[in-house]
Amino acid sequence: MTPDAIDNVVELFATLPTIGRKTARRLAFHLVRQPSDVVRRFADAIVTMRENVRECSQCCTFTDHETCHICASPKRDQSIICVVESPSDVLAIERTNEYRGLYHVLHGTLNPLDNIGPDDIRLRELMRRLGSVDELILALNPNVEGEVTSHYIARQVSPLGITVSRIARGIPMGSDLEFADDATLARAIEGRTIV
Repeated sequence: MTPDAIDNVVELFATLPTIGRKTARRLAFHLVRQPSDVVRRFADAIVTMRENVRECSQCCTFTDHETCHICASPKRDQSIICVVESPSDVLAIERTNEYRGLYHVLHGTLNPLDNIGPDDIRLRELMRRLGSVDELILALNPNVEGEVTSHYIARQVSPLGITVSRIARGIPMGSDLEFADDATLARAIEGRTIV
């Protein structure tokens, strides 16, 4: 019932993560109601982003320079690398203002069922960076793929004498123990700290 031009935009928006058809339709209708110059700026910004953003030559996060601002900063601790799955994980950790080391973005995790092996993510690039590193922090998602990838990295790095640690996992602030699932509660007890 809608014009083909709107349907095409809805189809494209619906391919984005977490965007269902209803949201895609709302976004398309919103754009139709905007002035042409606003829509053109929006489209130009997307094209410019795609043409200019690339992976950092060191940590593999997204940047519009050869090296991202984190890797280029002399204030960052060069002896610690936090390994994450995606560039959005870097942003999440940076929001805490607690971490002052470097990052390495894998752009995925190992998943033998989907034929994703070590050569399909940025593991080679990580191994090349470990010359002057004292600690590797594994901040991968707590799922099967994250666990497999963490174990693989720890096994590869262990002969190098580098400390390998993991971020703590457990009960989120403000939640009740009675509502925590068994696995989360078990990890919280396992990862307990002295107060």
